Amino acid sequence: MTFKYNNIYINETSTVAGPYEAKGPLAKLYDKTYKDLYFNEKTWEQAEIKAIKESVEILLKKMKKKNKDVDVHIGGDLLNQIVATNYASAKIAIPLIGIYSACATSTLSLMLASNMIEANQIKNAIVTSSSHNNSAEKQYRNPVEYGGPKKEYATFTTTGCATCYLSSEKSNIKVESATLGTVVDMGITDVFNMGAVMAPAAAKVINDHLKDTNRKIEYYDLILTGDLGVVGKMILKDYMKQEYNITLKNYDDSACMIFDIDKEPVYMGGSGVACLPLVTYTHILNKMKKGELKKVLLVATGALMNPTMCNQHLSIPSIAHAISLEAVK
Repeated sequence: MTFKYNNIYINETSTVAGPYEAKGPLAKLYDKTYKDLYFNEKTWEQAEIKAIKESVEILLKKMKKKNKDVDVHIGGDLLNQIVATNYASAKIAIPLIGIYSACATSTLSLMLASNMIEANQIKNAIVTSSSHNNSAEKQYRNPVEYGGPKKEYATFTTTGCATCYLSSEKSNIKVESATLGTVVDMGITDVFNMGAVMAPAAAKVINDHLKDTNRKIEYYDLILTGDLGVVGKMILKDYMKQEYNITLKNYDDSACMIFDIDKEPVYMGGSGVACLPLVTYTHILNKMKKGELKKVLLVATGALMNPTMCNQHLSIPSIAHAISLEAVK
């Protein structure tokens, strides 16, 4: 299912990032970074709450707006019951729609906000997307203190929060359309092989988007997936060719862009809810504003895993949602 929009724009963004991101190639583009994973808080979970709160505060300051000027806050994270978003929202004091679509939450939140603005239900919205390496690792896999080894094809959860303000007020970045994803389950049970889990869902939503809009792959200057990593990126290219007879062109993956993989212990690249928006709201939007990119398709991918179900040796379903952005004058 694809939604078309007439007057939805990204007016402003803000980003808060962690220490590994601060050492990466996009370090100078973030609004704020921290040197350690605690963000001067007592726990990793509290650090993530702080990142969300600060990201919203930075955005509002940029726009010279107050909390009461925003109609709706839509956001989510990776923790059980999206607890980081809920706790942060209590301090942000903007009506909240909390959502969960794993690492595909960023594009789903943009889609929901755009739908509500397009329908004249609200005038504006902020969307937040956050994740934290250690809090996510502790919840989904093993206690971080164990120092357990990972598979070489694993990815590394991104730490930070990215926030975006959307409205019908014209800017140079337009939200042109969005395609809702479908849950895909390929029978994979390996909790470290997230690229393989999510690549088929990314392929399906890309194909669905092209069919719904009657477009060819060449229509986009860039197709950017969320957090497949080096391995998942290769799988997606092969899967698109074999399953849909589509050769991916002008394609990259944010997980391969956010870290310096050769210098930092981040395995096969980034992951997490914040991965795609941290790259998009900085590097990608900058290129669009400069005219270097005109049409971009964002495809955030999410593994819908749960420790309880993984302990029952069930396979891991996945989903991806797509957002089409256009640079306008």
